[in-house]
Order: sequence, then structure tokens, then C-alpha cells
Amino acid sequence: MATDFTATLPRKRMGAGILFSDEQDRALIVEPTYKDYWEIPGGAVELDESPYAAVVRELKEELDLPVKPGRLLVVDWVPPRSGRTEGLMLVFDGGVLTAEQCGRIRLPAEELRSWVWCTGQQAAERLSELLARRLAAAMRARAEGTVAYLEDGFLIA
Repeated sequence: MATDFTATLPRKRMGAGILFSDEQDRALIVEPTYKDYWEIPGGAVELDESPYAAVVRELKEELDLPVKPGRLLVVDWVPPRSGRTEGLMLVFDGGVLTAEQCGRIRLPAEELRSWVWCTGQQAAERLSELLARRLAAAMRARAEGTVAYLEDGFLIA
């Protein structure tokens, strides 16, 4: 019986996030307890899990929000760096959250300290440079009705 050659191919770390906005077109970002910078809501894609399923799971775990993500906004290939393998990060459109939805947000105290609405500039002051570029690209892709392909947060196509 032939072995599956795809089992010998490299594996990539994957993450899936979501862009939520409010009525003023500000983005929702979260403050993890285990990092010194803020994040886009979402997280790691687990083994045999789709990126879409991962973002749905992460939203339930992180914000206690049962939300159906919209279309894909960003694909970002991130090169390896010290302590991290290369990765493929995706950002989906979460649409506009209502005041009622925001009122239902519940944070897991062991994982997240807080969340906040930010303009692109305000988010850039709290996110890492890479995440700030990715969030800006997601906001632009949503506004333009496109999908952005990034490498290390920089627009390629």
C-alpha cells in the first residue's frame, strides 16, 4: 500500500482572527493576560480544524459571542522568527456589532484583561507592528470589497 506523500510535506502554523466594527467604524481589539501587546480577536487553528471553525470557536471561548463570520478579508504569510515557525494568518469579516452584542461580551479572566474599540491609529498604538499592519489591511479590504494577500503584514497583492 502506498504511503500518503502529503504526510511528508511541511506543516504551517495557522491562526484565524476577525474584524469587528462598531457604528463609528472602529475596530474591536483585545488585551491578553499573557502578552504585552493587544491582539485581534481569534487564535490558533487546531489540528484538523478549519480556519473558519477556529475563529468561531475562539470567539465563543474569548468573548462568549456566537457569531457567524463573514467573508475572508486577509491572508498573511508570516516568516519564521526566533521562537516561532512560519505561519499563515487569516482575518474574516465580523461585521458591525450591536450594542446588545457588546453587552453580552464575557471575557475569560485567565486569558483576556479587556477589550476596546479603536480607530486604526489607536489600534496601531496598542498592537504589535505586524498586527497593526494586518488590521489596517483588513479594514481597507472590507471598505474596498477585496481580499488582501500580505507577507509579514505588508501588502503583496
